[in-house]
Amino acid sequence: MFKQRVITAIALVLGLFGLLFNLNALNFSLAVAPVVLLAGWEWSNLMGLRTKRHRFAFLALLALSLAVACLSLNLFGALNVSLGQTLCLAVSVLWAVIFLWVQGYPSSAILWSPRPILGLLGLVLLSITWVAIVLIIHQPHGPWLLLFAFVVVALADIGGYVAGNLFGKHKLAPRVSPGKTWEGFCGGILLQCILIASMTSFMPEKITTGMLLALVIPVSLYSVLGDLFESMVKRHSGVKDSGNILPGHGGVLDRIDGLIAALPLFILLFLLLSPF
Repeated sequence: MFKQRVITAIALVLGLFGLLFNLNALNFSLAVAPVVLLAGWEWSNLMGLRTKRHRFAFLALLALSLAVACLSLNLFGALNVSLGQTLCLAVSVLWAVIFLWVQGYPSSAILWSPRPILGLLGLVLLSITWVAIVLIIHQPHGPWLLLFAFVVVALADIGGYVAGNLFGKHKLAPRVSPGKTWEGFCGGILLQCILIASMTSFMPEKITTGMLLALVIPVSLYSVLGDLFESMVKRHSGVKDSGNILPGHGGVLDRIDGLIAALPLFILLFLLLSPF
C-alpha cells in the first residue's frame, strides 16, 4: 500500500510539473477544469446520488458553473481580477462557517447535510477553487506561485501524517476524523516554519519574514480545515474514500481537499501582502 501510494504521488508530481511549466496560464486554467469535474463526480457520490443520470446532472451543473466563471472572469481577455478576489473572499468567509459546522458535528449535520445544500456547497467550493487557480496562475511567475501554494498544503498534510503517526495521542477532531491529532497538527505547523525559515535567505528584501508568516500559516490552517470538512462529509455519507481513481490515495477529492479551502485564501492574502 505504501509503495503504491509513493508511486502515485511521484506520478502526480511529475504530471503537475509537466502542466505547470509547459502550458501558458490560459491553457493551464483550461487543463485544470477536467480535474475539477472529476472531483465533482466524486462529490455527487458523497451527496448520495446513486443513479448515473442524477450524477451526470450534477456534473452538468458544475460544468455550467465553471463556464459562467470563465466568462465572468473574461478568461480569454483581460482577466477580471477584482471579481475573482470578491468570489475568493466570499468563499473564504464560507469556510469560517464550515469551521463551525466541523466543530459542531454531528449535531451540525442538520444544517449542511440535506442534499440540495450539500450539492450547492460542492458547486460553490469546487468552482471557486478553479477561480483561485486561474488568479494564481495568471500572476507574474504564476507557475512558481501555484507550486508554492501546493507545497504549503502538502507540508501541512505530510507534517500531520508523520508527526501524528510518531507522536499522536491527543485527538484533534475525534467525531470527524479520529486519525488526526494535535501532535500531527503541530508537526504540520513546524514544517511551515521550516519552509519560511529556508525561504527568508533568498527572498527579495521587500518580502519579509512577517509577510511569509501572514501568508503561510493561515493558508496551512485552512488546508487542515478543508481536510477535516471532507472527512466529515465522508463520515456522514458512510464512505472511506471519495473514490478509487488514485491508487493508494483514494479519489481526487482525497488529494485536493486541503487545496479547496486553502487556494482562495492564498490568492487573497498574496494580493493583499504582495509588495510588488
